[in-house]
Amino acid sequence: MTNEKKELTPDWDPWDPWYTRVEKGRYELTSVEFTVTQLCNLRCEHCAVGEELVEREGIPIPVEQLIAALEEIDTLQTVSITGGEPVLNPKVVQNTIQPLLKYCKERGIYTQLNSNLTLPLNRYLDWIDDLDVLHISYNYRDEKDFYRMAFKNFGKEINPKVADRLYEQMIDNARELSKRGVFVSAESLLSPFTAKYIEKMHQTVAEMGCKRHEVHPLYPSDFAKNMELLSLDEYRETVWKLLDHRHPDVWILFGTLPFYPCSDREEDRELWRRLHQEDNVTVRQDPDGRNRLNVNVFTGDVIVTDFGDVPPLGNIHRDRLSDVFDRWLNSPVAKEVHCFCKEARCAGPNLLVKNAYYPRWDFQTRQAKVRVDRRETSDLL
Repeated sequence: MTNEKKELTPDWDPWDPWYTRVEKGRYELTSVEFTVTQLCNLRCEHCAVGEELVEREGIPIPVEQLIAALEEIDTLQTVSITGGEPVLNPKVVQNTIQPLLKYCKERGIYTQLNSNLTLPLNRYLDWIDDLDVLHISYNYRDEKDFYRMAFKNFGKEINPKVADRLYEQMIDNARELSKRGVFVSAESLLSPFTAKYIEKMHQTVAEMGCKRHEVHPLYPSDFAKNMELLSLDEYRETVWKLLDHRHPDVWILFGTLPFYPCSDREEDRELWRRLHQEDNVTVRQDPDGRNRLNVNVFTGDVIVTDFGDVPPLGNIHRDRLSDVFDRWLNSPVAKEVHCFCKEARCAGPNLLVKNAYYPRWDFQTRQAKVRVDRRETSDLL
């Protein structure tokens, strides 16, 4: 594989499984995500892995073994690094993150690291040049929101001034790294709270210099499993409002969108049309289980990232990742959500979203009612 990479744009998002599915007629393992730490300096109310966070963690698998697992994947295009907060422990950065980024850069693999960006700027500068996407979470209007949300599950009282400093540091870091040419992508999870302020949040994302604003549903998992979800009507209204007031230079990526072109509701189909007609707006097909697996670097367990109720599919101590992925594709759960409508540019739902919003739908028997073709849309009769 050449080490030359195309620029990340709305026309090229290598994390999206759509390209491989259309070109090859099947899904392939093109993306691996490593959970490199279970430490974090925050305990956000919406965290989908919060119950796995620890105060102390064990000894990670040597990075040479992780790289050896990647070497076996001929189809690999992207690697993501997540936690916890990956940058919190300098040893994790030095012994795991930096070698992985250097390996991927040499091989021409796109990389993403998920960080809350609240640490001092110098903690990022030693390795940031080897990274393609710095992914941050942004679900706040101001310091007060940050304090309430980021320390919701901390278990002890935190001085609000500490939260203020972390929030300001996050904003300053995003601005400075954006000025240095880093591709910063800010993610917002739509909930009954954030939906009311999505326009202000989007404006702040633009002011931070972020090149992309990702918008996803709140996933009812771990810390967030008992949080209230938006109704579909509220979600649709929020997306429409964001589109009406978005910054034209910021790429908006709607991930795991809970609306589909096979809907019987005209308002859903109208939204689908608009999303595929707007410049600088994309709908990403769900990578989890379509082109991506997650590896825990402490246990070696391999999972389909966001499918909280699906047990580990294998372990890198004994399984090739490509074999694990093939095993998943042949599972009944995968077949339940792996419908595909090329004309409508839709590859089906995320399992958590399906269970939350469409528990009675059989996606395999539904048919798209909208055609999408290069920003032009029409109804399918």
